[in-house]
Amino acid sequence: MRKVPPITEQFQHFVEDLKESFWGDLNGKAQAAMKWLLEQESQRQRDRYLCREAYERKKPRRGYRNGYYERDYVTRFGTLRVRIARVRGRSFLPAGMQSFQRRAGDVMLLIREAFLRGISTRQVGRVVAILTGEPVSAQTVSTVTKSLDRLVRQFHEAELKDEWVYLFLDGVSLRMRRPGSVKRVHMLVAYGVRADGSRQLLAFQRSPGESQADWEGLLQNLYRRGLQGEQLQLIVTDGCAGLAAAIRTVYPRAQHQRCWVHKMRNILEKVRQRDYDQVKTDAQAIYRAQSGWHAQRAFERFQKRWLSEYPAMV
Repeated sequence: MRKVPPITEQFQHFVEDLKESFWGDLNGKAQAAMKWLLEQESQRQRDRYLCREAYERKKPRRGYRNGYYERDYVTRFGTLRVRIARVRGRSFLPAGMQSFQRRAGDVMLLIREAFLRGISTRQVGRVVAILTGEPVSAQTVSTVTKSLDRLVRQFHEAELKDEWVYLFLDGVSLRMRRPGSVKRVHMLVAYGVRADGSRQLLAFQRSPGESQADWEGLLQNLYRRGLQGEQLQLIVTDGCAGLAAAIRTVYPRAQHQRCWVHKMRNILEKVRQRDYDQVKTDAQAIYRAQSGWHAQRAFERFQKRWLSEYPAMV
């Protein structure tokens, strides 16, 4: 039986180069064919609109040809620059361009998402090149990400209907990626809930702390945008004293309640691990009670059981 010689490293490189050359050439021909088809379709649409072929004389005239303009479309074959036919006041996008436009929108979303995750503008361009076959310059990425500033500005200036029944306020610490480092930033956040249970982020504001002045700035912004509190039944917060004072200034008629999630965290921080589950169950019996009377009885049982071991917590 004839012995097959082993495959050398040189032969493997030859095969890889051949594959790359073949698929690269095929992709190039596919790009050219797709570009030609789209441009022809755009011209046919314009001719049908004008009811005449080029240089044909026929009346009535619906308009005049006005040359072409170029647009880039992101496709699975890469980015195509297509000449779009037009008349005065109107252009003719080829049929099927909507799917390409959606794909281009997806690419723009990818650029923004990658940027928000801390990837540098140059690296974002390389990531996009994997999808489109063409790298995107750092300048293009910067231009796209500038749209985020506009979106954030629109969010902060959007009018609010005075339809919110519950308002949740909290300060949160977020990690913000910087080139070569991760930084903590503090944010003040307002979340609203309507009577039907639907909810929405209403405002957020970067802040050095949670003083009364800091929170008043956020609440005054909500008030100016339309949340005047006519329907507001309850505001839920943590135990921040500055926030409580700001609420009394801006929304003095709304009831204010301490958030049970924050309260439970504070309670359980003072409990030994062996008592953790039972203390949690006994505390939940208080705020899950059917009435104020039942809640008072549940607290009395809680107090009797845990006061000797955890007086500060009780």
